[in-house]
Amino acid sequence: MEAVRISVTMAFGMNDATARRTALVVVCLSSFITPLMLSSVNVAVPAIADGLRADAVATSWIATAYLLASSVFLLPFGRLADMHGRKRFFLAGMIVVSVASLLAGTAGSIEVLLAWRALQGVGAAMLFGTGVAILSAVYPRERRGGVIGISASAVYLGLTCGPLFGGWVVHTLGWRYVFVYHVPFTVVAIYLILTRLEGEWADGRGESFDLIGAAIYATAIVTLMYGISRLPAPTAYGLLLLGVLGLAAFVRFERGRTHPVFDVSLFFNNQVFACSCSAALLMYSAVFANSFLMSLYLQNLRGMSANAAGMVLMAQPVVQMVLSPAAGRLSDRFEPRVVASAGAAITVIGLVLLARLDDASTLATVIVSLMTVGLGFGLFSSPNVNAIMSAVEPRQFGLAGGSMATVRVLGQMSSMAVATVVLTLVMGRVQIAPAYHDSLARSISLCFVVAAALAGVGIALSLARGRMHPPRSP
Repeated sequence: MEAVRISVTMAFGMNDATARRTALVVVCLSSFITPLMLSSVNVAVPAIADGLRADAVATSWIATAYLLASSVFLLPFGRLADMHGRKRFFLAGMIVVSVASLLAGTAGSIEVLLAWRALQGVGAAMLFGTGVAILSAVYPRERRGGVIGISASAVYLGLTCGPLFGGWVVHTLGWRYVFVYHVPFTVVAIYLILTRLEGEWADGRGESFDLIGAAIYATAIVTLMYGISRLPAPTAYGLLLLGVLGLAAFVRFERGRTHPVFDVSLFFNNQVFACSCSAALLMYSAVFANSFLMSLYLQNLRGMSANAAGMVLMAQPVVQMVLSPAAGRLSDRFEPRVVASAGAAITVIGLVLLARLDDASTLATVIVSLMTVGLGFGLFSSPNVNAIMSAVEPRQFGLAGGSMATVRVLGQMSSMAVATVVLTLVMGRVQIAPAYHDSLARSISLCFVVAAALAGVGIALSLARGRMHPPRSP
């Protein structure tokens, strides 16, 4: 621990307390910006679809394009950051996100918009894997859960503000501005990174980059998602099979590499790490599409404005924001398995409540259902991240942070994939209009049923992770 303290002080050129505060402020700011951007756009989806005359399936790709690009580049960028410096990639990610956001606001067609959304995802991939790794290196293990909880609270603050700010922007200025209003926040983040975040983290300096492994992974992910987008066409099933085989080939290839782009051995040799990551994958698959689906429900089926819908959608993330720091501290004192599993169970209840909503449901019922999901996921998230980061050695913090970010993005992408498949099979490629509201309602309900089932499996994996804290003395 003393060696870690000395290295942190040398890296930052300042004392421990100042180094920790600086890292926490910068990481929390970046943790706030990306979900703010993502959740703002979800509220604007109906207006974007109307403005660009996009059908329901193309509309679902507004979120999916961002997530797909993030998932494809997250592992390679995480590895390159370990080799060449995490601060460098952190800064580059902020710059790319800023530029792509400005370009997205100028898009004249859905195809061009999706391209700029993908570029936003590339920039976000540079950010996702580094923040928690920095915090885990700077803060001692006994304080890690609480700090991770604060970082998670910043994420949920972004998710809380996104629907509110995004709804107001769409209602007042138009949907194009929803892509650019957060840019001042990225400018502030860039300034702080350049002037206050001293030092560099490059634990893998001098090691080789696994270009072949990165190419196999990227190809497999893109093939899978393109196959999903082609459902129910016959060619889609062949693409899905090729994607699954590609991921299997990636795992096999990486196990034999000296410097893999992703060390898959942790999933075979570390039960706590493997079960925690797998539970996170399923839980994000279950809940991420909530804001997209509920935005469609509130604006299309309930006739609410984007501004009003944004205020309702705040119910879930605001509970998560308030609860996350306390949940993180709880996991420092009690078994993360117990706290996270209880949260996963509450999440299932909330998803079942959402699946039962219809156009006759009261607004209070909608808000309580969203708050229940927020309560459950808030209890799950921080303890689960704490378990992941505490299951590895300090030299593996970058790898663990990248793994956590990867499963989160894959889970988010899978959540949107479920929504895309259901909308394709139930509604087809039609522009959402009153004539299709019945099929839209069925699609939304079915999505939440599938989500509840996924979260149910997440409970089992969370419980299976095993003990983290040593037994207390009698």
